[in-house]
Amino acid sequence: MNTPLLFAATVLIWGTTWIAIAAQVGEIPVTVSIFYRFALAGLLMLAGLAAFGRLRRPAAWRFVVVQALCLFCLNFVGLYSATRLIPSGLVSVIFSLASIFNAINARVFFGERISRQTVLAGTLGVGGLVLLFWHDLAVALDPATLRGIGWAVLGTAFFSWGNMASRQNARLGVTPVTANAWGMGIGALCLLGILLATRQPLGVPQGGGYWLALAYLAIVGSIAGFTAYLVLVGRIGSARAGYATVLFPIVALSASTIFEGYQWTPLAIAGLLLACLGNLVMFRAR
Repeated sequence: MNTPLLFAATVLIWGTTWIAIAAQVGEIPVTVSIFYRFALAGLLMLAGLAAFGRLRRPAAWRFVVVQALCLFCLNFVGLYSATRLIPSGLVSVIFSLASIFNAINARVFFGERISRQTVLAGTLGVGGLVLLFWHDLAVALDPATLRGIGWAVLGTAFFSWGNMASRQNARLGVTPVTANAWGMGIGALCLLGILLATRQPLGVPQGGGYWLALAYLAIVGSIAGFTAYLVLVGRIGSARAGYATVLFPIVALSASTIFEGYQWTPLAIAGLLLACLGNLVMFRAR
């Protein structure tokens, strides 16, 4: 798959996972659902690779473990913890800073220069989401809100560090498929450890809709989505691939227009145009 299609697939997949996540809310604790998601995804990937004779042990485990902790465990704990304290729109705005986080971390860990193009595109994208979710940003700066912002920033930071670990895995010859297969399994084990430490029961939901949503999140959202995204990181760099986080909420709102009757205001349309302009700036010829 060529790079533009890969980018579009990543944005479309992760922009629609909110539908499946919403179908899981309420029956059991969110952390348990995340554990089920990555346990199923890891088992399917490992079993599939073994069945086709392509299961390989990573040449180096340390960055696979770092990727597992950052991408398939701690970032979700941070972002989901944030959504319990602050509006999801504010979480989306903070998470859209991932391209800036990636540019800074690429500078720290790989010595890459932070380009003005990346900063400008990231600023336009975040500004667009601020306009899109303007009604969610009017929150009181009480201790709960500050904790929610802290969790969102921490979740975004873990996501970015996971991107850096993936890049290092690629340098060591570990493919995204191999790193994801083992990483999702390791991430699920870490989540299980958190559940046991916090004494959260592993409930078994009864509704069929929950399990259909789980299958979509594991197969499409996790296996396909993370593999596509990390291949993008390898092809176009972490900062440019990270701009996809600006476009996820736009896809989600577009889907919400169809399924939930979301009404686009002039301010939201201006935000959409600003985010699209940032996309053009990010991917224009240097």
